[in-house]
Amino acid sequence: MSSYDPISLEILWGRLIAIVDEMATTLVRTAFSSLVREANDCACVLMDAKGNSLSQSTLSVPSFAGILPQATRHFLQLYPADTLQPGDILVTNDPWIGAGHLPDLVMVVPVFFKEKLVAFTGTIAHLPDIGGNQMSPAAAEVFEEGLQIPPSKLYNAGQPNEDLFSIIHHNVRVPEQVRGDIEAQMSANKVGNRNLLDLLKEEGISDLAPLAEDIHSASERAIRKAISEIPDGDYHYHLQADGFDDLLTIKTKISVTGSDILVDYSGSSLQVKRGINSVLGYTRAYTVYPLKCALDPRTPNNEGGVRPIRVQAPEGSILNPKRPAAVNARAIAGHLLPDSVFGALAKAIPDCVQAESGIPPWLLVFSGEQDGEAFVNSIACNGGMGASSRQDGRSCLSFPTNVFNTPIEIFENWAPVVVKEKSLAKDSGGPGEYRGGCGQHFTIQSLSEAPLKVLTLADRIKTCPSGFGNAWNAAPGAISLNGKPVANSKGVNYLQKGDVMTMTLAGGAGFGDPMKRNRETVREEVKNDYVSIEQASKAYGVLIDADTFKIKV
Repeated sequence: MSSYDPISLEILWGRLIAIVDEMATTLVRTAFSSLVREANDCACVLMDAKGNSLSQSTLSVPSFAGILPQATRHFLQLYPADTLQPGDILVTNDPWIGAGHLPDLVMVVPVFFKEKLVAFTGTIAHLPDIGGNQMSPAAAEVFEEGLQIPPSKLYNAGQPNEDLFSIIHHNVRVPEQVRGDIEAQMSANKVGNRNLLDLLKEEGISDLAPLAEDIHSASERAIRKAISEIPDGDYHYHLQADGFDDLLTIKTKISVTGSDILVDYSGSSLQVKRGINSVLGYTRAYTVYPLKCALDPRTPNNEGGVRPIRVQAPEGSILNPKRPAAVNARAIAGHLLPDSVFGALAKAIPDCVQAESGIPPWLLVFSGEQDGEAFVNSIACNGGMGASSRQDGRSCLSFPTNVFNTPIEIFENWAPVVVKEKSLAKDSGGPGEYRGGCGQHFTIQSLSEAPLKVLTLADRIKTCPSGFGNAWNAAPGAISLNGKPVANSKGVNYLQKGDVMTMTLAGGAGFGDPMKRNRETVREEVKNDYVSIEQASKAYGVLIDADTFKIKV
């Protein structure tokens, strides 16, 4: 039986979301690195005393939000609740416990009210550096990828663990930035702790458990109702992407039984001696996320919404690798899972999914020397999203990771480069009744007197996103240096002063028969340079005059 009436529950639920949103604002505004400050590569989650999520910040990275509860429950196994004290701060970057690779620091803080543990606040943020090979996927083992921080107390009853701070300081290239981002996470958790205590005092709540159970039950009912509307059965999808040495294969089977879902990735590629493996927690997070998008997008995310969903992948596969697998570029595999899930669900609920997108977003890591000091910074670039049965795909939108676009002015300020072009890539979106979103052209020129190291993590160059419902595939991506294709899209290039690197990201695939697309819409897209005259004719059967942009009869 519910402890709260619907109106009170809605108000309190909204208050909990506001708490984590303020945590996120604090984290982003106090962070030192551009990937957090500008791109929002972070998440904030409030959990109950058992580590079950209650609310997450509105702009959280989906994988981080899905992983923080499991990380908290792991902490509780090592640090039982009755041993925790006010002022404790727990941290780890263990990929198999946390967010799947070493740069992401998990921080969890217990909340005490009237001397009783009532909740946890948690944050994850992508640190600017963690030592090692700077996220290169070329590593064979996790030991090559940077500093590993086992589950530890960064603060013990309010006292800093100076030994741990010293270890971090001596293993990263930009210690001031790293320390600054860690302090920003601490500040965010402090804000969440304070605001939750204020809520409990104002509302006279001494035990958060009844409210948590009401929230979880409401969310579980909503997702189960949506699942129960899918016909029982098994739904399959097969996807291939570039991988590293060989093509990467993801095989997906979604089994629906009543109001329960099992997602099985048996048959997917085996784990590889490269850093593109996705640990099971990361795999699970990016499986639950597209299911939530397709089935119940409006209910706020929390533990109740994941209860009916099980995810499994064979141990030793690229989606559940065994230690000490290399994992730094785990997004190469993990970000493909929404496409795989949507592809399988398209057999049952085609109006609730989208075609394949130009993912994963590309990550570019720049490092070298500027004004006599070492620098390391990263920028994310986005391809096009796949179209759905109701609308065109979005152009250059981060999916599924939800990181922001970094403004050119900011980028040029912290890296010795000039951006020569940043534009939508014509004909990159797959034709369909609804067109896939455009990818982008991104061209930079080095201004650095010293060699500029640029690590690119890119995919969808050998392969391209697939369309749904007789639509066309999207155009693949490409990377060139001084006009010549680079040998490895997942590797390091050194730019001398004046060198020019050009990147073209894949578009999103189309949805539905292109011949059903509105002819006037095609004309406008040709006029606006999204679609060429040639593609308008070939894909859509629309002949357009090059001078007047009028449709020929």
